[in-house]
Amino acid sequence: MSPGQQPVPILMYHAVAHAPNEATHELSVSPEAFTRQMEVLGERGFTPLTTARLAAVWRSGGELPERPVLITFDDGYEGVHRYALPVLAKHGFASTLFVSTGWLRGAHDTGGGLDRMLDWDQVRELAATGTEIGGHSHTHPELDQLGDTELRSELRRCRDIVAEELGTRPVSFAYPYGYSSRRVRTRVREAGFAQSLAVGNSLARRAQGPYALRRVTVRRSTGTDEFERLVEGRAVTRTFARDRALTKGYAMVRRARQIRRKAIRTRV
Repeated sequence: MSPGQQPVPILMYHAVAHAPNEATHELSVSPEAFTRQMEVLGERGFTPLTTARLAAVWRSGGELPERPVLITFDDGYEGVHRYALPVLAKHGFASTLFVSTGWLRGAHDTGGGLDRMLDWDQVRELAATGTEIGGHSHTHPELDQLGDTELRSELRRCRDIVAEELGTRPVSFAYPYGYSSRRVRTRVREAGFAQSLAVGNSLARRAQGPYALRRVTVRRSTGTDEFERLVEGRAVTRTFARDRALTKGYAMVRRARQIRRKAIRTRV
């Protein structure tokens, strides 16, 4: 397999915190664990890329580094700046932060953040040190459950706020909760995003297409041995077997909700 075709581990982080609250506990990692995980990447010769760079290489048919990996953060928790940034800077690692603009502290804050969130000065500092800033909607809804007007508003408002605050429009997006649909992916593309990440808990492959690239979840319970297996692409299916079963079951529930909501809108 050529370097441009190999599967790539895309790591999905959320909060980095010593004492996360109940809402973010499962999807947080301790600063010590994050530090060790970045050491593992360095020791094993991985080259972290931004989401934009990976997608651009796959789109052009170019060559990737021998051991590419993506380090991504969702939502915009303050610990990404306080704890993750110094570690990333020490190793010279690129990363991507997907922000829910209505959750960040500042003029656009809707009060929905689940824990202590970044402010825009901190986001700008992350961007200045090489972190790609991507979109993650404005208020973090399940996008596939929204009508078209709400969906377009969530995407465009997020895009425009990031552009206003940073001076550059975001080109990468991550679906809140990992949920999307053909309609959502089309609207993300129409909003000007060139690529987008789901979850899926499997390695990313070029064949998935630029708007459905999969990630693997890093949790508070992810130990060093498990982390090493994930980035090496070993036992990924077995590690996330329970997650996939739950996801399939909930997908049926969400599809039923969509049908009911569509029927209601049609009657109205």
